Amino acid sequence: MLHPTSGGGEPSLSVRDLTVEFDTPQGIVRAVDGVSFDVFPGETVALVGESGCGKTMTALAILGLVPRPAGRIAGGRIRCDGRNLLGMSNRELRSIRGAVASMVFQEPASSLNPVFTVGKQIAGVLRAHDRGLSRRAARDRVIELLRSVGVPDAASRIDDYPHQWSGGMCQRALIAMAIANRPRLLIADEPTTALDVTIQAQVLEVLDTARRETGAATLLITHDLGVVAEMADRVVVMYAGRVIETATVDEIFHAPRHPYTLGLMASLPRLDIDVARLVPIPGQPPHLHRIPAGCAFHPRCRLRHGRSRCVEQSPPLLQVGPTGRRTACHFHDEMTTEVAVVTEEMGADPTVAATP
Repeated sequence: MLHPTSGGGEPSLSVRDLTVEFDTPQGIVRAVDGVSFDVFPGETVALVGESGCGKTMTALAILGLVPRPAGRIAGGRIRCDGRNLLGMSNRELRSIRGAVASMVFQEPASSLNPVFTVGKQIAGVLRAHDRGLSRRAARDRVIELLRSVGVPDAASRIDDYPHQWSGGMCQRALIAMAIANRPRLLIADEPTTALDVTIQAQVLEVLDTARRETGAATLLITHDLGVVAEMADRVVVMYAGRVIETATVDEIFHAPRHPYTLGLMASLPRLDIDVARLVPIPGQPPHLHRIPAGCAFHPRCRLRHGRSRCVEQSPPLLQVGPTGRRTACHFHDEMTTEVAVVTEEMGADPTVAATP
C-alpha cells in the first residue's frame, strides 16, 4: 500500500492485518481487528475515532506494550524501519523503544516518574541507547533538547521534579524524551489531552517542528478533528477495532466515503465551514464483546435504509479512488448525495459538499 507521494519508497511503519485480543469475563474480545496501514518518512498519519475504537491499543501493539497476560497480539505483521517487530524478544524490543520508535503518551503528568528529576529521566533515555555517553555530555544534550521543545531557562529547570512543571511543560519534556535519539517513528497518543487551547497549539507546533527536523514518520492518535486538520497528511478512521476509511486529510474533510466519517465531520464544530447546527451520530459505539453482525456501524447508519446487506455482510476495505483511498461501506457510491444532504441539514453552503 504505497503512499501516492512516496515515490515508491519504503514506509517507516507498515502494519498488516494486526489483531489484538483480550480475555474478559464476557469471553475473548478483539480490541484491534485486522488493521492495516503505512506511515512514510516525514509523513503524519492521524488515527481517529471515538473512544474505545482501538486507536491506543494499536499503538501499544506496535511497541510491544499490549497488557499481559490478559492481552495478546493474535495475528498480523508489524515492520518498523525494515524490521519485523513481532518477531523480536523483549530485550530486542527494549533496544527499539526510544531509539527506532518512540511514543508520547497522553496524561503527561502521570507519564513521568515523580521521584526523579525531569533531566535525569531524559538523560536515562539517551544513555540507555548510548552506553558511552558521559553524564556531562548527557546533561548538555538534555538541555539542548529542552530548549528545542521550548522550555524556557532549560539549564536551570533541568533539575526540577515533574510536580514543579505544568501539564504543558511536562508534555514538552515527554516530546524531548521521545525525540532524544532521533527515532524513525514517533507515536503521539492524544498529545493535547487536558491542555488548554493556547498550550495545545504550542505542543502541536513543537511536535511538527520535531517531525520536520528529524524526518520521522509520525502516527498521531486523536479524536480532535481540529488537530487532524492542522497536523495530518493522511487519516485512518477506526470503528469497533477496524479500519473503515483511509484517505488524505482533504478527502476526509471534504468528501468522506463512509457514513461514520461523515458523522464525525457533521457532529463536531468546524472553522472551515459556516454551519447553523451540528448533526450528531445516533446511538453509541458497540461493546467489543457484542459487535453487531455485518457492518458494525449499521445500527447507527443513516445510509442503511433497511437494507439487509448491511446486517448480513461485513464490508471489505476496498480502494475507491485513484489516490489510494479506501473505504469499508457497501454503498460508498451513494456518499456524494449523502454529503450534500447532511450539509443541508447543518445549514451550510451546499457547495462545500465536494465531489469524489
